[in-house]
Amino acid sequence: MPNWLKDAVFYEIYPQSFHDSNGDGIGDINGITEKLDYVHSLGCNAIWINPCFDSPFMDAGYDVRDYKKVAPRYGTNDDLKRCFTEAHKRGMHILLDLVPGHTSDQHPWFLESQKAEQNAYSSRYIWTDTVWNRPADFGSMCGVTERDGCYLLNFFSSQPALNYGFNKITAPWQKHYTDPDCVATREALKDIMRFWLEAGCDGFRVDMADSLVKNDEDHQATAELWRNVREMLDREYPEAAMVSEWSNPAQAICQARFHMDFYLNHEGCGYYSLFRKTGNDGSQQSFFSKQGQGDILEFLDDYLPRYNVSKSSGYISFITCNHDTPRMTRSFDESECKIADAFLLLMPGVPFLYYGDEIGMQYFPLKSVEGGYNRTGSRTPMQWTNGKNLGFS
Repeated sequence: MPNWLKDAVFYEIYPQSFHDSNGDGIGDINGITEKLDYVHSLGCNAIWINPCFDSPFMDAGYDVRDYKKVAPRYGTNDDLKRCFTEAHKRGMHILLDLVPGHTSDQHPWFLESQKAEQNAYSSRYIWTDTVWNRPADFGSMCGVTERDGCYLLNFFSSQPALNYGFNKITAPWQKHYTDPDCVATREALKDIMRFWLEAGCDGFRVDMADSLVKNDEDHQATAELWRNVREMLDREYPEAAMVSEWSNPAQAICQARFHMDFYLNHEGCGYYSLFRKTGNDGSQQSFFSKQGQGDILEFLDDYLPRYNVSKSSGYISFITCNHDTPRMTRSFDESECKIADAFLLLMPGVPFLYYGDEIGMQYFPLKSVEGGYNRTGSRTPMQWTNGKNLGFS
């Protein structure tokens, strides 16, 4: 376990919306570096940067075109290395956002994989054996490449699923997760991680961490994959940390051996009942609402078993909000937000503060930008001043 996690407080930064250092209207890496002292002044000693890799930005950077290159609109690899160095001078740590389950359909791996002739990347993604075999249990695309087959999707149509294999084989085109081709995908993931750890990053937030191995109902094969990754980290980078987007610490922390697991805003989850639960009539039923219709037991009955099973192995991480979640100000007033945030920051574990929550930034129902859809309203530019462009640019 990295020693620095025991008193870590994270600040999540959505790079395009945080601070624009060069006046082009887009936040960037140098803008983050310029604001490190501000982040540190909040009491945050660690940062999670949302995806900053080269991308066509069909899903705000969660569609990676090159894992080893900073998106030009954000700067250069050297800019990011400098950000790491400046953070370390201040006793701070930085996690990058790792998207292991899929890439952009413009990634060089996929451009090779979609070719009709066999090559080294033919099995890097999950393909059926013919375009006429469209799997009912998975999202897929077909008829858009020269290859005879459908490729599976993890989210949007531009995000083909990487092939980490299947736990339960139900069709001849599926490969078991121990197949050499699937192991090669895992090793490629570790190569990406090593690249950025060598550059000075301190670990990773892992997107959709529970989704890598398919037909893996209890996530045992996926947990085995992540244990293998953790063994590499413990051996080569023992101070590197990983936090999972899993929201099941018994699996993520105890079995997959992540250091931290997010407690997320899923309906039916204890976290959801604290801040964002509404009735069928639209009434506010969250525990921290002044309307007083919430029930703390709804949270405790869900949270305490999760905490007790994982507390000796890692940390549950509460979020004030994130890039996928409506800001609390959508339904809470300032006093309610302050009490809720104090609760989150004082709970056991490693807390994450979303940029702008410290000043009560609002959620706005905006037109979708770069695949944000209803999430766009939580991704607006940071408000630094009352002047022109609110000091963002």
